[in-house]
Amino acid sequence: MTYEDILYDVKNAVATVTINRPKVYNAFRPRTCVEMLDAFMKAGWDTSIGAIVLTGAGGKAFCTGGDQSDHSGQYGDGSTRGTIGMPIEEFQSMIRDVPKPVIAKVRGYAIGGGNVLATLCDMTIAAESAIFGQVGPKMGSVDPGFGTAYLARVVGEKKAREIWYMCKRYSAKEAKEMGLINHYVPDDQLDAEVDAWCAELVLRSPTAIAIAKKSFNADSDNIRGIGGLGMQALRLYYMTEESKEGVNALNEKRTPRFREFYK
Repeated sequence: MTYEDILYDVKNAVATVTINRPKVYNAFRPRTCVEMLDAFMKAGWDTSIGAIVLTGAGGKAFCTGGDQSDHSGQYGDGSTRGTIGMPIEEFQSMIRDVPKPVIAKVRGYAIGGGNVLATLCDMTIAAESAIFGQVGPKMGSVDPGFGTAYLARVVGEKKAREIWYMCKRYSAKEAKEMGLINHYVPDDQLDAEVDAWCAELVLRSPTAIAIAKKSFNADSDNIRGIGGLGMQALRLYYMTEESKEGVNALNEKRTPRFREFYK
């Protein structure tokens, strides 16, 4: 597959998948999801690879979720696959399904769907200046399943509800304190720190790690079913004027008036 939206690199038994859309803060569109699925399938089942790193190009963002300027494939027009027009739920599952540890390397913003991806990776290492948070209820969106129920497993019910309901932004220090990330370092040390973690991982027994990962996942895999149901509801929600108001307000640079469309 020829990649337009991502970069794929292998070095020292580590595959790095980089979302390469810095002009839109590495927001993903349908094609991005398809390319990431292809790259993770390639890396995940290559026995010469011991770890996978997911990151974003440039210094401004890891990922900021779905690209609001690209709705190709949404609402079931047949141009791509996935319940909401892009196979994001497939990619979320792929992060969990590959028998390799996946590290999120976070610079800048990990917001919205990008925050969900960082949460789903086996481990997350961030630059000190990284910013985490959700925007769904401000934008007429939500991530049911892994984005909500699994987040509660990671940071606890109360904090997860705060993150989603209040749509605040959190520093790397705050993210570490709540258990959302594993570690943070000064910005100029991030690459070296991730390299050091990966160097340790590739020395470990790949079969033992694969079994451990499957075991961890087994305890929370019911969330996959919750997410599948939630995505069906989300598809219907995206067709409402209430949801569309979020994007309209963003484009018009005003505060959304969601309750005008809530019947």
